Amino acid sequence: VHLVESGGGLVQPGGSLRLSCAASGFNFGQYAMNWVRRAPGKDIEWVASVSSSGRKEYATSVKGRFTISRDNAKNTVYLLMNSLKPEDAAVYYCAAKLGARYKYWGQGTQVTVSS
Repeated sequence: VHLVESGGGLVQPGGSLRLSCAASGFNFGQYAMNWVRRAPGKDIEWVASVSSSGRKEYATSVKGRFTISRDNAKNTVYLLMNSLKPEDAAVYYCAAKLGARYKYWGQGTQVTVSS
């Protein structure tokens, strides 16, 4: 099983990034895919999810700025992040969830928001 995130980097406040997470080794379409993040010195924070049926949910802190999507044909989940703020800086992880349990995690991609 592999979850490989990409797309992180340095962006100025107000800028945009699109994260990708390529999955392999499991039945991607059956899993709810999530993005979570961990900022230095803070607890891990759930950011967004897209269910196997396509239902999307967002944390209040990112609603209206971030968009999660999935492409089951490519076994990939995306996170489009607009209007980035310094407080969005974190390591972003994708995670595959089945039922109530996170089963698989990626290695993370760093997002830095700074002028």
